Amino acid sequence: MSVPTHLGTRRMRGMAIAGIASTALILSSCSGDPPDPDPAAEAVAEALVSGEFGGVALAGAAASDVEAEFEEIVEGMGGLTRSVDVRAIVADEELEDAWAVTYDVSWNLSGDTNGTGGEANGDDAPPDDEPDDADETDDASEEDGEDDPGEDDSEASASVEWSYSTTARLILDDEGEDEQWRTEWAPSLLHPDLESGDRLRLRRQSAERAEIFGAGGSVLVTDRDVFRIGIDKTKFDDGTSEGDMVAAAEALADVVGVDPEGLGERVRATGDQAFVDAVTLRQTDVGSILNDIEDIDGAVALPDTMQLAPTREFARPILGTVGDATAEIVEESEGRIQAGDLVGTSGLQRQYDERLRGTPGLQIQIVPSDGDPSTVHENEPEAGEDLVTTLSIDLQMYAEDVLSDVGPPSAIVAVQPSTGHVLAAASGPGSEGYSTATLGQYAPGSTFKVATALALLRAGLTPDSSVECPDTINIDGREFGNYSAYPESALGEITLRTALAESCNTAFIGLNGEVPQSALAEAANSLGLGLGNENELGYSAFLGSAPDEADGTAHAASMIGQGELLASPLAMATVAASISAGETVAPRLVEGAGETDPEPSVPFDDDEAEQLRDMMYAAVDSGSATFLQSVPGERVGAKTGTAEYGTDSPPRTHAWMIAIQGDFAVAVFVEDGDSGSQTAGPLLEEFLSGI
Repeated sequence: MSVPTHLGTRRMRGMAIAGIASTALILSSCSGDPPDPDPAAEAVAEALVSGEFGGVALAGAAASDVEAEFEEIVEGMGGLTRSVDVRAIVADEELEDAWAVTYDVSWNLSGDTNGTGGEANGDDAPPDDEPDDADETDDASEEDGEDDPGEDDSEASASVEWSYSTTARLILDDEGEDEQWRTEWAPSLLHPDLESGDRLRLRRQSAERAEIFGAGGSVLVTDRDVFRIGIDKTKFDDGTSEGDMVAAAEALADVVGVDPEGLGERVRATGDQAFVDAVTLRQTDVGSILNDIEDIDGAVALPDTMQLAPTREFARPILGTVGDATAEIVEESEGRIQAGDLVGTSGLQRQYDERLRGTPGLQIQIVPSDGDPSTVHENEPEAGEDLVTTLSIDLQMYAEDVLSDVGPPSAIVAVQPSTGHVLAAASGPGSEGYSTATLGQYAPGSTFKVATALALLRAGLTPDSSVECPDTINIDGREFGNYSAYPESALGEITLRTALAESCNTAFIGLNGEVPQSALAEAANSLGLGLGNENELGYSAFLGSAPDEADGTAHAASMIGQGELLASPLAMATVAASISAGETVAPRLVEGAGETDPEPSVPFDDDEAEQLRDMMYAAVDSGSATFLQSVPGERVGAKTGTAEYGTDSPPRTHAWMIAIQGDFAVAVFVEDGDSGSQTAGPLLEEFLSGI
């Protein structure tokens, strides 16, 4: 380990003794020409850093004994590193043939480099067995790697140091063949207030975790009342057998719905004073089971608070969860987090954990072998900084309610076109904790035809241009057709407006020669698809991808939103929002993040948007989305979408719909459905009708 020592020590020593020449002369006359004390002083500095004293010439002590005592002194410091610099060497005022060495000692309080941890949380520490909170803090959201859990919006914590000075005495040993400077060992070498038998102890106090807010200042995540439910082994009568304790644990597990065998084994493995958690539940969710818990020996429900959203399901894949720091999180933190700390374990809670968590308080004490500890250094905890999102609590909860009975993975995303604010990003129960809404990657199917239509407008067509819509069309030996319920009245020569309103696959595929793949990708980009990454947006999201190159059947498939095209529900809601706004929209979820809008390679203007809106309105007025005519409020424009996938025969299909209404843009998605109008359509109608 390198030791930061001053290279100018010899020069400093010369300056320090310039005013005490007579003392120096005495040393010289008594000792002849003693060795340079600099190497001895620096060896002590190295030892105070490493704890290894084999390279130090000690006076009256064995290196092994000193090392053992030193280890005991620093054991409670949680592995914090320190640096030791030689500040000055002056002639000792009390002894001849001796030097007094002043050291500057600095502890790095920002990090725990070996993960051993100190005495976390100090007097505010929870019981030794902190509950895993199986109900509220399990991590089941960012599973595809889109969200780098170690990444935070903040820069690494600024260095926090504890600095002071200490002194050592070098005594000349001239009894052997070679004179050398020996060091007198005492605990005060490490800190001036340390005496024999004392040890240092680091205590940490968690800072108040900040809250997460939504649109209009609504509180999304805050401290809410919970019960920490478990087995308190101190509640058993003397003489209660281990078997009876395990039986009580298994009975409690049955009541709260956790693994009986696992809870029983943990009760068996812990000490007599342990609290063994089973689950943490919101107090509003406990209901009548409190009586059942009271009837079980040793079972308790301890009132507590925990940072939670309004409901267990509320935007859970987006907001994430808070829980005990895992070994991986502790390692990735480079010492800023220790075992036992409460941290964000997924979603925004993890991505912005450093900001939300704040800075823990630190207290360093000298603990004597007998008597009360004394505090020699203290930093007060600094509360975290609130995070503000754009989510509307009412819209998010309503979207989740609309999806509550949908079996396959599903999503509803609502974006405000004028601001780009993401008002709702709901993933249904079939998503099983994954953020289908923001991270799903699916072929967008016919909802992508609005981007294809934009490319065709740029190629010179208008909504009134005549196009051919045959029953089927063959491209390089592959036959494409329309969806099974396509109306015969819309076959033959129709307008581009009708082709989009009725969603004629063959018409769009037949126009593949009008726009190369690069133009199709540019049009998608102009509508926000694939534009922007996590760093620009400030949250984990997939905004789609459209390949620049494709030909033959691959390009033909791209014309109708298949092939290699991918989008998330958030991406398609962004496409709809751009059409509504008349400019490229960047979806905003976290205020203050991603303030610089990513620019498309080809700008999108309101004249193009007006033509696309006209065609989307036609889909509701007379096309495949006429069922939306009954939606109250402003005029609705929409586009249905169905995308085939997989190798089944007939193939399985994704069901999509996008819609615009006033300053509102929505995308609805169901992973497995019959069609956009039949599966996603009713969900969209319910959502728009209820907002």
